[in-house]
Amino acid sequence: MKYFKLIHSGIDPKPFLDEIDSIEGAWANATGRQDKIKVQREALSIPLRGLRKSAIGGRKRRDVHESRWTGGSKLYPVARGFLKDFAQEQNSLLSRAKIVCLAAGKRVYPHIDRGDYYLLRNRFHLVLRSTQGSWLKAGDEEVRMAEGELWWFDNKQVHEAFNDGALDRIHMIFDLLPQEMADRVSATAA
Repeated sequence: MKYFKLIHSGIDPKPFLDEIDSIEGAWANATGRQDKIKVQREALSIPLRGLRKSAIGGRKRRDVHESRWTGGSKLYPVARGFLKDFAQEQNSLLSRAKIVCLAAGKRVYPHIDRGDYYLLRNRFHLVLRSTQGSWLKAGDEEVRMAEGELWWFDNKQVHEAFNDGALDRIHMIFDLLPQEMADRVSATAA
């Protein structure tokens, strides 16, 4: 496979799910994903890291490299710890991150993540809940990601997702900037 790579399996999703379940209204606190991004209108999200609005300065959102922890992310120490540890393991800088819920029968419509931000980063999915494997397609390849698996995939290809299971499908989706690309980002952010 060119567009998918299984990185780890056997990660226990329970601590992440317990953390989400402990927050009343966790999925209702941020609606930007479904309100502003048409292809993702059926997905709910909990933003953990987002772009720094103060750094936009005339650039399109997809070209803003700077990111920061969201105010609400402090409620998710398990998720934050995992993200920090994995970024360090990969010798990468942590960029944007969110926990995403796709209800049964819902989808993320075909799209490509375009812009300078995405061009330099690697995209990962950690599957926290999936009843029969999470279906994801990129380019001409399809996979079913199982609970507790961490996958890299090429989001620069046309990609889409569909929850054909009976329960909500929950993933932590995040981007890492390889350390060797950091200088290029500094040059474009100036």
